[in-house]
Amino acid sequence: MAEETERDRWDPGVQSYASMGYYAPDYVPSDTDVLAVFRVTPQPGVDPIEAAAAVAGESSTATWTVVWTDRLTAHTKYQAKCYRVDEVPGRPGEYFAYIAYDLDLFEEGSITNLTSSVIGNVFGFKPLLALRLEDMRIPVAYVKTFQGPPHGTVMEREYLNKYGRPLLGATVKPKLGLSARNYGRVVYEACKGGLDFTKDDENINSQPFMRWRDRFLFAMEGVNRAMADTGEVKGHYLNVTAATMEDMYERAEFAKELGSVVIMIDLTVGYTAMQSMSKWARRNGVLLHLHRAGHSTFTRQKTHGVSFRVLAKWCRLIGVDHLHAGTVVGKLEGDPATTRGFYDTLRDNSVPANLGNGIFFDQEWASLPGVMPVASGGIHAGQMHQLLDLFGDDVILQFGGGTIGHPLGIAAGAEANRVALEAVVKARNEGRDLLREGPDVLRAAASVNRPLEVALATWGDVTFNYTSTDAPDAVPTATR
Repeated sequence: MAEETERDRWDPGVQSYASMGYYAPDYVPSDTDVLAVFRVTPQPGVDPIEAAAAVAGESSTATWTVVWTDRLTAHTKYQAKCYRVDEVPGRPGEYFAYIAYDLDLFEEGSITNLTSSVIGNVFGFKPLLALRLEDMRIPVAYVKTFQGPPHGTVMEREYLNKYGRPLLGATVKPKLGLSARNYGRVVYEACKGGLDFTKDDENINSQPFMRWRDRFLFAMEGVNRAMADTGEVKGHYLNVTAATMEDMYERAEFAKELGSVVIMIDLTVGYTAMQSMSKWARRNGVLLHLHRAGHSTFTRQKTHGVSFRVLAKWCRLIGVDHLHAGTVVGKLEGDPATTRGFYDTLRDNSVPANLGNGIFFDQEWASLPGVMPVASGGIHAGQMHQLLDLFGDDVILQFGGGTIGHPLGIAAGAEANRVALEAVVKARNEGRDLLREGPDVLRAAASVNRPLEVALATWGDVTFNYTSTDAPDAVPTATR
C-alpha cells in the first residue's frame, strides 16, 4: 500500500482507496458533516485501513478504478473520508472505522436517500468479511430538514390526558385466527380492566379469517365501550399496513373516521411509506405507532448489519410517535446498557456520547419531538418495579401474554398490571428503592388485589436470562 500511495491520484488503473483520498487521518469533521462509525471485519490479508477507506469510498463517490470524470467535480468535497480507525477492544480482527460525509451528499428530509447512500452498496463488498453500521451523528443542519414525530411525547400525553406514569398496553393474542367480534371483545376487556392501549400485532393485516374493515369496526366498538365504562381515553393500534400506499391511506382514513386516536404501521413497509404515513398522521391528528417488524434480521448480530440505535435515529427523523425499543427483562434481545442507549436516543433532546451505552457521538435533536419507546415481549406484572426503574415514565409497557394469559381472564390481567403499576409508581414517588423494595411493594398490593395476587403466583418466577448478542464494546477506565 505504501508503494501505491506514492502514485499520482490521477494515474489510470486500479489504486488503493486510501491512496485516492478516502483515508484522511488529518481530516477534522465539520459541524455539518454526517458522521458514521462502522464495525469493519476485513477478509484475511486485507489491510484494515484500506478496508475502512473502501467503506468510505464505496458509500460515497468511489468505484473500483480511477475515473477521469472525478475531475469534473469538486471530488475532495464529495468523497467520504475515513478519519479514524480503532481496534475493537477484546475482538481481534474487528475495527471501528469513523467516516465523515459532506452534507451535500444527501437529499433533504429523506431517510431513503440517506440509507441508499450510506448502506446501499457497501455491505456486499468482497474484501469485507463482515460490516456493521454502529452509530451515526446526524448534524443539526440535517435534523432540521425532517418533521420528526407527528406529535411526540408531550403532545401525546395531552391527547390522552395521562401524566406521571408509564402507559400500559397489550397485544391481542393469539395474533392470528380470531374472528372480528372476538377480537373486539379482547380489546374491550383489556381496556376496561385498566390498560391505556391494545394493539394489533405485526402480522395481522387483512386475512381471510378477519378482514381489516371488520377488525377496525369491532375493535373501535370495544375501545368506545371501555371509554364509556371507565371515563378514560383509550386506544387500539389499528394496523394499517397493506400492500400499497393507496390501501394504507384508505385504512388510515377509515380509522380516523371511526375516531381512533392512533394507527399502526410495520417497519416492513419501508422508509418512504413510513415517512408518508408520518405526514398523514400529523395532518390528521392521529398518533403513529411503529412496530419494528423484521428489524432483527439486520440489527441483532454484532458483526454485520445495522445497529438498532441507528434505526432509532432514522425513525425519529422519519417521524413516529411510538417505537418498540426493547425490554431488557423480557423474552426479546436486550442488553441493559445498549437498551438504555436506545431509549435516550428516542426520548432526550441532547444525547452525549457514552460508549458504555453504545453511543459513539454526541447527538443534538434541536427540539425535534421525542418518541415514546415501547417495551414489549415476555414481560409481566412481577417485573413492574424493574421496568419502572429501567425506563422511567415516558414509556409504554405492553403485556400481551401477561394480560391475556391471566387465569382469571383478560380484564383481570389488565387490572393486575394497572394495580402493579400504580403501586410501584406510588412507592417511587415516596422515595423507596424500587429494585430492593419492589417485590415487597408488589406483594403488599397483591394482598388486597386478587388479580395481582394470581398474576404474581402464575408468572412471578418467570425470567428470560440469556446472554445478549449486542452488548457495547467499551473498556471501562479508572476514575478518581
